[in-house]
Amino acid sequence: MTSSTTDVITWGMMLKKAPFLMRNLPRIIKGLRISNNKDPARPCGLGWTFEQAVKNNPRGSALLYENVRFTYDEVNQWANRYAHYLTSQGIKKGDVVAVFIENRPELLVTVLAVAKIGAVSAMLNTSQTQKVLIHSFNLVKPKAAIVGEELVESFDEVRGELEVKPDMVYFLADKDTTRDPGVAPKGYKNLATESANSPTHNPDSTNQIYLNDPCFYIYTSGTTGLPKAGIFRHGRWMKAYGGFGIMAMRLGPRDVMYSTLPLYHATGLCVCWGSAVAGAAGFAIRRKFSASNFWKDARKFNATAIGYVGELCRYLLDQPPQADDANNPVRKMIGNGLRPNVWMPFKDRFKIEEICELYAASDGNIGFTNIFNFDNTVGFSPMRWVLVEYDKEKEEPKRGADGFMIQAKKGGQGLLIAEISDKAPLDGYTDPEKTKKVILTDVFEKGDRWFNTGDMLRDIGFGHAQFVDRLGDTYRWKGENVSTTEVENLVSDHPQISEAVAYGVEIPNTNGRAGMASITPSVPVEQLDFKDIYRFLKAQMPVYAVPLFLRVKKSMETTGTFKYQKSHLKEEGFNPAKTNGEPVYALLPGSDEYVLVTDQVLADINAGKYRY
Repeated sequence: MTSSTTDVITWGMMLKKAPFLMRNLPRIIKGLRISNNKDPARPCGLGWTFEQAVKNNPRGSALLYENVRFTYDEVNQWANRYAHYLTSQGIKKGDVVAVFIENRPELLVTVLAVAKIGAVSAMLNTSQTQKVLIHSFNLVKPKAAIVGEELVESFDEVRGELEVKPDMVYFLADKDTTRDPGVAPKGYKNLATESANSPTHNPDSTNQIYLNDPCFYIYTSGTTGLPKAGIFRHGRWMKAYGGFGIMAMRLGPRDVMYSTLPLYHATGLCVCWGSAVAGAAGFAIRRKFSASNFWKDARKFNATAIGYVGELCRYLLDQPPQADDANNPVRKMIGNGLRPNVWMPFKDRFKIEEICELYAASDGNIGFTNIFNFDNTVGFSPMRWVLVEYDKEKEEPKRGADGFMIQAKKGGQGLLIAEISDKAPLDGYTDPEKTKKVILTDVFEKGDRWFNTGDMLRDIGFGHAQFVDRLGDTYRWKGENVSTTEVENLVSDHPQISEAVAYGVEIPNTNGRAGMASITPSVPVEQLDFKDIYRFLKAQMPVYAVPLFLRVKKSMETTGTFKYQKSHLKEEGFNPAKTNGEPVYALLPGSDEYVLVTDQVLADINAGKYRY
C-alpha cells in the first residue's frame, strides 16, 4: 500500500486499543515466547506443530478442498505414510525434494511429509517453464522430485536437463488420491500407490528437527536475474506460527482459514497455513483465485478468516455489488499489499472486523504484523529495525561525513533495514554470494550487520510502519516479484530483438506495477511480428512476468557506468505523447498480440475499460 500523511498513530488511538490488548494479552505473550525461542536443541517446526494440532483437534477439519474434507488425524496419517515411504527410498534429513504441484491437498501433505523427515521442500513456482524451471530445479540439486499430474507436461518438456535420478521422480494424480491413486505415466513412480502400505504412526524424525534446520526453499526473483532459492528454516516457521498465528489471527478449532494464494509462496504456505495449524483450525484452499466464486467458497467452507494480497482484494471490490456482500462468515483477514484506497471500502462492504496486514520477506529476517487492528499499517515488529535515507539516483543508502548511514526523520520514509543478530538471524539464500549482497555492514558502528530489505517504508509512530514502495530492479505484479534482469534476458532471446530494458509502470486502478520493456529491434520496425513475440514470451516466462507494453527504440541510453537509464523510461511509461515519437505497443487483456497504443487505446486503458 502507498503512504498517506494522514495515517499517524497517536496516544489516543493507542489508549483505545487497551481493552483489546488486555483481552488478548495471554495470546500475545504466548506468541512472543514461541516466536523468540532460541533453544537450538528444542524440537520444533512444521511437523512438530502439526502433530500438536492433531493432539488438540484430531477429528476436526484440517484441509478442505472442493467437496472433500480431511481431519487432522487423517492428514497426519496420510503424511506419515509418505514420510515413511520416502525414508525407505533413501530420503533423509537435509536432502532436497523438489515439489511441483498446484494448490490441492496432495501438495500440503507432501510438504508436511518431507518436513517430518527433516528434508527440504523446494517449492517450485508452478507458473515456471523452460529455462526458468530448469534453473530453479537444478539450483538446489534435489535428490527426488514429486510432480502433480497437472504439471507433468511442463516437467517432461525439460526433464532431460534436470539433475535428478530417473528412479527418484514421483507422480501424484490430479484427483483425490486417497480414493483413487490413478496411474503414473511412464518414467514416474506413483507415490500414492507406493506408499499405500507404509506405517501411519509419527516418524521419530519429527522430534529431531530444530530451529536452524531448513524446512523449505522458497524462490524469489531478485535484482540479479534468475530466481534465487531463499532458505526458510523451521525456526522461521515457528516465528510465523507464533507471530501471525497465535498473536495476530488467534484462530481456534471451530475456525476455518480460506486461501486461494499460491502455496509455493510464504504468505499462503507459512502465514495462512501456519495460522490455521496454530489454532488447530481448518485450512480451505482453491486451485486458483476466482473473484466470482470467492465469497461462495467462503460461505461453503464457513470460513471465518481469509488470506489475501492487495490485488486479490481489488478484484473482489471491482465485482458488481451484491445484496449479500456483507452476509459472509469472515471476521478476519491476513496478508499484504492492501492499499489505503481499497482498505476501508473493502472492510466496510464485506464487514470485516480485523485486517492483519503484514510485512515480511521469505528471504529476510524481519516481519511486521498489524495485531492491534489499526487501519492502513503493516503493524509493528519486535525486531530491531531502522529506516535510513536513500539516494535513488545512486541506488544506495546515504552515508554521513562519519561514514555511517543516516536515520530517516521521525514520521518520514526511508529504506527499511533490519539488524542481523542471534535473535534475528538471516537465513539468506542457498548461494552464499547472493546472501552477501543483501547484507549491509558498518551501518551505525564498525562491524554491525543489517539486512537490506530493498523496500521503502514510512514511520507512522509507536513502532508502526506503512509500506511505500519497492526499490531496485524488481517490480511487483499480480502478487509476484518480477526480476527485470530475467525479463530482459528472455525478451532479448527473441530473434527480432537485439536489446531490451525492462521496468514496471503503473496502470490506473491496479496494484503494483505492470511489466514494460523498451526494445531495440534487429529488423526494421515494420517487420516486427508482434503476435510471434507474444507467443515466444508466453512460452518462456510465467504469465505475470510477460511485459504488457513494448516501446520500440533505435538505441538505449546508458550511464557512464553502462547502466540503463530507467528512471526516464519509467516516468514516460506507455504514453506515446511522452516517448519522443517512439511507438508503444500494448498487450490488451484477452488479446494474443501487441497492438499500437493510439490516443484512443491510451484513453481506454486509463479509463479502466480493460481489466488488467
